Amino acid sequence: MYKTQRRPEREMIFGIHAVIEAIRSNTAIEKILLRRDMSNQLQRELFAAISSANIPVSKVPPEKLNQLTSKNHQGAIAFISPVEFQDIENIVPLLFEQGQMPYIIVLDSITDVRNFGAIVRTAACAGVDAVVVPTTGSAAINADAVKTSAGALLTVPMCRVQNLKNTLRFLSDSGLKLVAVTEKADTDYTSVSYTEPVALILGAEDEGISPEILKLCDSQAAIPLLGTIESLNVSVAAGVAMYEALRQRKSS
Repeated sequence: MYKTQRRPEREMIFGIHAVIEAIRSNTAIEKILLRRDMSNQLQRELFAAISSANIPVSKVPPEKLNQLTSKNHQGAIAFISPVEFQDIENIVPLLFEQGQMPYIIVLDSITDVRNFGAIVRTAACAGVDAVVVPTTGSAAINADAVKTSAGALLTVPMCRVQNLKNTLRFLSDSGLKLVAVTEKADTDYTSVSYTEPVALILGAEDEGISPEILKLCDSQAAIPLLGTIESLNVSVAAGVAMYEALRQRKSS
C-alpha cells in the first residue's frame, strides 16, 4: 500500500520562482504564506500554480515573512510538509483491486493538533487505510503533528482534499458506507454495521460534523453518554468508534 515519507523538520522554500517550481514539481507543501496585496504578473503566475494544488494559503503582513527569514522572500514562503500526501481517488480503487474492504477516516474541521495526532495514531493501530482532511480548516500536518501522532502520520496515508463534500460523494459512489459519529444521533454506535466498505466521519469538538456533511451520510452513530458531560473528546470518540468497526470487521 501507500507509504508516507519523512522530510526534514520545518524546511522552508522562499521566493516566488522557488515556490512555483516546488508546486509544479509536486513537492509536498504544508502551507504557503503570501504577503498581502501581491499583484504583479509573476505573482499572478504564483496564484495560478497555487489554485491548481490542494495547499493551504494564508495572506500575512510583510513583517510576518521578515520574521521568518532575512533573505529576499519576494512575499512568498512555503513550508515543506513532513509527509507525502496521497490521492484518495487512487487509494480506494487499489484497495478494491487487492480484494480489501476500504476503511477510511474523514475528519471535518478538526483543528487541534493534539486531537488530530491522537486520532491518526489510533487510526494506525486500528488498521485504517487512509485519513482524509480538508485543505482548509484542519490542523496543520507538520512536525508537531507527527510528534503528537507518535509517528503515525508517517505510516498512515494522508489525503488532503479541496472539497470535502465532493470527496464524500466519491466515496459513496465507490460503494463506501458513510457513517457520521455524532452525539446528535439516535442510533447507538454498536448497532451500526461497519463490516462493509466504510468511511467514518468525525467533526470538530466544539461544533461537531457540519450539517451539510451530515446530510451526505448513510448512517449516524452515537456513543452513549451517561454522566453530566455533554460530549466526549473527539479523539476519544474516534478511538471508540474505530475499534468497534475493527471488532465487527474481524468478526465478520
